[in-house]
Amino acid sequence: MKNSGLLLGAAVLVTAASSLVYAEEPQSTKVAVGMAIDQELSVVLELDDTYRFTLGNDGAAFDYILKRGRFDANTPVSWYVGVGGWSEWDHKEFGARVPLGLKWDISKGWEMYGQVHPELNLYTGPELQIGGALGIKYSF
Repeated sequence: MKNSGLLLGAAVLVTAASSLVYAEEPQSTKVAVGMAIDQELSVVLELDDTYRFTLGNDGAAFDYILKRGRFDANTPVSWYVGVGGWSEWDHKEFGARVPLGLKWDISKGWEMYGQVHPELNLYTGPELQIGGALGIKYSF
């Protein structure tokens, strides 16, 4: 649990540091909230289409979206790639992950996303595994 606390603490520090940078600029922060199946049933908070926090029944995760792109200007589907970390409550497992996802703009403010994320479990030694998530968000 100590290591997972460090992982989540690092995610909070990164977000706090980035919010200080944004505080100097007169931009408003885009906020999206939603639900997902990621760490079992989860609540999702996303800031500026870049920082995604997931808190669920089974654990927590933080993803930093590195790159976003579109397949075609006429389709509502886009892709993204990120890096992040995850931790589970019961099994005390934790590690790094690389989200590879698709986002679908359903209607104004509403988005649906699906991703697979190769994971590196670091609890008992490096072990590769794969996870996935499916969620829906509303942007303010």
